[in-house]
Amino acid sequence: MQSPLFWILEVAGASFAGGIVGAISGLGGGIVIVPVLTVFLDIPIQKAIGASIISVIAVSSGAGSVYVKDRITNIRIAMFLEMSTALGAILGAAVLSRYLGGPSLSILFGVTLLLSLIPIMANLHEELPKGVRNDRLASLLRLNSSYFDHNLGREVEYQVAAIPQAMGIMGIAGIISGLLGIGAGVVKVLAHEIYMKVPTKVSTATSNFMIGVTAASAAGVYLRRGEVLPYLVAPVATSVLVGAFLGTKLMERMSNARVRQVFAVALGVIGVEMLLRGLGIRG
Repeated sequence: MQSPLFWILEVAGASFAGGIVGAISGLGGGIVIVPVLTVFLDIPIQKAIGASIISVIAVSSGAGSVYVKDRITNIRIAMFLEMSTALGAILGAAVLSRYLGGPSLSILFGVTLLLSLIPIMANLHEELPKGVRNDRLASLLRLNSSYFDHNLGREVEYQVAAIPQAMGIMGIAGIISGLLGIGAGVVKVLAHEIYMKVPTKVSTATSNFMIGVTAASAAGVYLRRGEVLPYLVAPVATSVLVGAFLGTKLMERMSNARVRQVFAVALGVIGVEMLLRGLGIRG
């Protein structure tokens, strides 16, 4: 029989890794924590989601504050698009999650991640988007901005495109967040990069800022159902926060292409694990 201390150390170690990956990729710690808790520690996915959604808030608070301080986060984009994600998160957590069981959630999680690889792989080695122009709404809201890139050693200015399409994608991101407890950073990063065409580091930083608000919208639903377990949340949230701080320091020194590669590896490995588990191939 496994000792409680060893179990807590396993959970803390997985959460620490989740914090690092979440901060670098903009996906939130849940992308690592949910699969590890369910696949390797045999915790029911609903309980894992309850712990993960609290950890997502911790990652957003830790990594998000650093990125805001360093002026990488585009706060205007975050606040404008968060309206769609918050509404979607409430819908996903309060309504749709009642009709989807553990295997269905695992399959949905895995398929979402693997499909997301397609557009990311197409631009895997791109350092900065090219030929981007503000659309009318982006100009009206002054969403274009700049940040200092430590890897390039210069200020990077960027434009923002396709705001209406991004709002629709953000609504879907909120629904996925409420269902899966992952912050849906995966969909947010895709919306920022593929539709809005902002640099990867801005995408990561802005996603980290947003995921906490989205997760907080859904967290109350899981708390009310009794699916947020204190003995699980304590090591998860504490360790993921420490990992997130380390992840921010690593990300700022990496190239945009390298950040995208970390993002792609995380999607592929965890997407396959969750899909196999949902299909009953992995116990």
